[in-house]
Amino acid sequence: MNCPRCAADDDRVVDSRTSADGSVIRRRRECLSCFMRFTTYERIEENPLRVIKKSGERVRFDRDRILQGMLRACEKLPVSMKDIEEAAGRIETRCQGEYDREVHSSVIGSLVMEELRKLNQVAYVRFASVYREFKDVNQFLEELKPILDSRNAGEGET
Repeated sequence: MNCPRCAADDDRVVDSRTSADGSVIRRRRECLSCFMRFTTYERIEENPLRVIKKSGERVRFDRDRILQGMLRACEKLPVSMKDIEEAAGRIETRCQGEYDREVHSSVIGSLVMEELRKLNQVAYVRFASVYREFKDVNQFLEELKPILDSRNAGEGET
């Protein structure tokens, strides 16, 4: 650390304190050349995850947007807020863990569909119809086919 007065880079730490929330360390330093005391702050360098949208625009990752989309898909369905929040948390954790700086919106959409499929099939189809921009009923039926097939296979076993 260079001294603000004489620009020497030889100093010693006199005192260190952590902020109340633990996100910043405040250090009192003393220059060993001119004996001036000064304060520095140390914090974690954040590289927020960015989302690459279809248009190529890059925006900051926002968990609340994921949550809002999932809430809309689950509206008036028997899905608890706790389950939706946990699913959104899993999506955020996967994105933060698997992608260093940028993630495509298509990846996030796929993760949301994966989580909604586990929570509620109607919510899954609602989200898929908007996310995949179905143009006609045939596309909608194609999305429903695997769900109906798995349901019919389950009924045949009993």
